[in-house]
Amino acid sequence: MSEAGASSRPEDGPEKSHPEEGPEQLALIRAAVRERALPRARPRTWRNAPLAERLPVARVLVDKGLIHLDRCFDYAVPAALDADARPGVRVRVRFGAGQREGRREGGGLVNGYVVERRADSDFTGVLAPLAQVLSPEPVLTPELLALCRAVADRCAGALADVVRLAIPPRMARAERAATPDPPPPPAVPAPGGWARYPHGAAFLTALAEGRAPRAVWSALPGPGWPAELATALAAALASGRGALAVLPDGRAAARVDAALTALLGPGHHVLLTADSGPEARYRRWLTLHRGAVRCVVGTRAAMFAPVRSLGLVALWDDGDPAHRDVHAPQPHARDVLLLRAAQQEAGMLLGGHAHSAEAARLVRGGWARPLAPARETLRAAAPLLRTVAEEDEERDEGARVARLPTLAWRVLRDGLAGGPVLVQVPRRGYAPRLACARCREPARCAGCRGPLVSVGRGEELRCGWCGTVHAEWSCAECGGRRLRAVVIGARRTAEELGRAFPGVPVRTSGRDHVLATVPDEPALVVSTPGAEPVAEGPGYAAVLLLDGWALLGRPDLRAGEEALRRWLNAAALARGREAGGVAVALAEPTLRPVQSLVRWDPAGHALRELADREALGFPPVSRMAAVTGPPDAVAGLLSVAELPPAAEVLGPVPLPVPPAGRPRRAGEPPAGEQWDRVLVRVPPDDGGALAAALKTARAQRLTHREGPSAWVRMDPDDIG
Repeated sequence: MSEAGASSRPEDGPEKSHPEEGPEQLALIRAAVRERALPRARPRTWRNAPLAERLPVARVLVDKGLIHLDRCFDYAVPAALDADARPGVRVRVRFGAGQREGRREGGGLVNGYVVERRADSDFTGVLAPLAQVLSPEPVLTPELLALCRAVADRCAGALADVVRLAIPPRMARAERAATPDPPPPPAVPAPGGWARYPHGAAFLTALAEGRAPRAVWSALPGPGWPAELATALAAALASGRGALAVLPDGRAAARVDAALTALLGPGHHVLLTADSGPEARYRRWLTLHRGAVRCVVGTRAAMFAPVRSLGLVALWDDGDPAHRDVHAPQPHARDVLLLRAAQQEAGMLLGGHAHSAEAARLVRGGWARPLAPARETLRAAAPLLRTVAEEDEERDEGARVARLPTLAWRVLRDGLAGGPVLVQVPRRGYAPRLACARCREPARCAGCRGPLVSVGRGEELRCGWCGTVHAEWSCAECGGRRLRAVVIGARRTAEELGRAFPGVPVRTSGRDHVLATVPDEPALVVSTPGAEPVAEGPGYAAVLLLDGWALLGRPDLRAGEEALRRWLNAAALARGREAGGVAVALAEPTLRPVQSLVRWDPAGHALRELADREALGFPPVSRMAAVTGPPDAVAGLLSVAELPPAAEVLGPVPLPVPPAGRPRRAGEPPAGEQWDRVLVRVPPDDGGALAAALKTARAQRLTHREGPSAWVRMDPDDIG
């Protein structure tokens, strides 16, 4: 049986034979068909409906998303649907329990895509007919199908799941809307801000001439990067090819959208974000699919956008966690764009103020070139970067332990004299974590050992897991009764700063309410990482990075890389050194990420981080899979998986039980259930074999119903 399944039902269902065919005759016929000794018979349908004269078999990808059904199934094409049932269109087919039991009727109607039209089928039984062609629009093109298949293979996922991420839901009114004529290619843009980079103009020239340069771009601090990214997209359009840019959030996408509109005018690109709404998003997706527009700027879902003749794929801030899709099989935008660049021979631009270890590996391996400014240009554009040094500690004995030492108060006061000041706090809320003021032991619930929290000013202590109120608390280690905030949230910080600077407006920006911009006037802007608004005018007069140790102390392989990324993105919003901009990081000054921030050296930090990963054998110098689930499921999956010979199995280790009341995240155990995790590590060249082995093992266990299912993630970001 071929990979593209043989019928409209799973392999394990009984086949429907012709009444005149005995078992022996049927076996001979099947053997002859397999050996190509006999011509394949024209397919039969359940109701003997007239079939299409030419290519009467449709191979359909059924939208089920189940690993053990991850193949295509053959259906007969009725003559009435012959004209519309083209490869790539959406269809409805009968698929379900009735067919698995061998009955002619039964099974529910599900959606799918016609992948191929054929003259015959590998299946020798009765083929079910296509029930309906939902739309004559061929949305699943061969190019998009090949990309989705490559992503599914890399992520050990189901092809149908990836296609669901790549193609937005159908909106009939959007399909009926007229498609505008494509605009002519624009003129080659002037270098603009790229003139500040030694090799910037050469990169644009290569794009405009139709070549495929690949670069890792160290963007200069300040507000200029959206215009520079827009210029690179315009250079690719000038060559008559398409361009695509993926941003981590809608605010960043809107900035690039505005810059590209200002550069080229309307009609040359579309914006794809979740804020657009389903109909508008699908209509813009169709303009790309139909070739009316060849450029797209968007968030994560735009990584699959069907751009014609792709010449450039660009990704901004590839280390941002928002670039990994939360839906199975959780592909990362960087991996998808790298696959597209290789498949379609397009240029690649990985840009940002920070560098990931994955980007450093591309540069070190020669696949991409560094695109960085001269040191003198960087020094002028970046703010003055400070941290709590030894001389500050000598003047202020509490500088090392105080949350706001004298240096921080001085920077806040001086900055407010000239404009807005940004204060970055690692998390939102009031005071989520508390500890003993004497011995620093975390304050925990006496019942479930969960963390004690303070949900608001004047509120009693309560457990963050079980909700038990603790009116009287004492430290189990030293008997102390005083508490201190370990990590003070954004709301509490805003409240304290408002009391310290009366009369100064205090604005907060976080998950529940994110500000896009703030005016160029004195104000305190308290923000969580990633939610920092852009200050109008020259930028923030000062940036204060609080509680740096909380970012660096996370039990995560990427803690240092992520802390530096968040700091650089915030500091890049400050005014340049010549304009008096200052950024202060309150963290241990001798640590590598802090030193890299002070020197503004993201590339050097990424190379050193890559060397550490190499010594540990962690991604990206290896491929790794995380297998999580109930202990029996994890052990059962690994027992049947044919892992590559070089595979190294690490674990199992128990996963932390998530706190009660918090929404369950992908790959986490249900409340009250204990799961295990096993890491499987292989060399990079064996990554495909590892993904295939785990995918096959999952399909086998599901097909034979061998106990509960385990969760598989390739190259997870949260390796502790």
